[in-house]
Amino acid sequence: MEPSKAAYSEEKEIQPAFTELCEVASIGSNGSILFATDDFFAPAEGMLKDSDPVFRADLYTPYGKWMDGWETRRKRIAGHDWCLVELGAPAQIAGFVIDTAFFTGNYPPQLSISAGTLDDTAKEMLLAAIPRKSGIDGEESIGKGCTQEELDMVNQLGTDRWENLLPIRQCRVDLKPGYEQTRRHYFSVPASEQSRVVRHLRVNLFPDGGIARLRVHGTIKLNMSDDLNAQQTIDVVAKQNGGLCTGYSNAHYGHPKNLIKATEAANMGFGWETARRLDRPHELKLDEDNGFLMSQGSEWATFKLAGGMCTIERLCIDTKHFKGNFPDCVWADYTLDPCADSENWQPLLRRKKLGPDQMHVFEGEDLKQGVQASKVRITIAPDGGIARLRIFGKVLRS
Repeated sequence: MEPSKAAYSEEKEIQPAFTELCEVASIGSNGSILFATDDFFAPAEGMLKDSDPVFRADLYTPYGKWMDGWETRRKRIAGHDWCLVELGAPAQIAGFVIDTAFFTGNYPPQLSISAGTLDDTAKEMLLAAIPRKSGIDGEESIGKGCTQEELDMVNQLGTDRWENLLPIRQCRVDLKPGYEQTRRHYFSVPASEQSRVVRHLRVNLFPDGGIARLRVHGTIKLNMSDDLNAQQTIDVVAKQNGGLCTGYSNAHYGHPKNLIKATEAANMGFGWETARRLDRPHELKLDEDNGFLMSQGSEWATFKLAGGMCTIERLCIDTKHFKGNFPDCVWADYTLDPCADSENWQPLLRRKKLGPDQMHVFEGEDLKQGVQASKVRITIAPDGGIARLRIFGKVLRS
């Protein structure tokens, strides 16, 4: 398995600060496509894939060259192509990353993104009248385009009047071809627009073409009185509920922000995996009293919980897919201080053994009782990887 580029400091790309915020449009974040004018070469869902784009030189479909992203046909009628994206949760948008990887002669010259919120009635009407085809890569999802009747119906929703999330002078931003040096495009949302909470985006291609990936970063803003019932136990660290990875010690193979995605990990690359610690003993030994490996090192990641403060009832660590590289053990700490440092943490879960490729559930006497927390820190020792973290509890009202 190859390490991420972030593992090598000399190759690390400097990214805007907004990329550290939640990503809210990918499939792993519960994002989806509600409508697209055209999916002829590659369906719009492709640009929401969690994986990095790839190129398969010899792969063709019945409709043309297979491309990893969203690609429309060469337009031969009036207008331009666009799609509607539903975010995984209502959010204040801070910025976008548009990746044109491998779209070198077929990327759109310009693009714009506007935002709004469709009510439930409009959304249900849209999906009932124009259902999206299943699958991302299957033949059912490609070779299609909307009819004029369908387009007329969707236009009645008024999404063409949504406000643009880019500066007015840059409503249509220029894109560059998908070569390694030019593929990534970063666009910050003006501060005046970042306070607006939206659930849907309209992505406009001018006039046609393809992009490999769309990433939308921002802050999830749920209506606590409506979306999260204080009497209901939910996953309080889940990204779709407002959870956020706020720090980590090592992310050589996979970032800990993956742990709180809504979907299950498809493979090890969709979890959190650290490098092997160089300070590990040359010969490993077990502590005969408790069965833990005797090692001085560990790795950690911290997470902000939903709503600012929560009770904690159950903690789950999933090592799915990690069969020869799971951690020996795990423990967890909590704090009420959202700006916690090392002196503020208190024990939540004492050190527990982990096993390969399985879900570990800790509750009852495993956890400190009566805990109210704003952040949780997960520590694994000595190193390794886990696929998902779930923390179940209740959001407290202030």
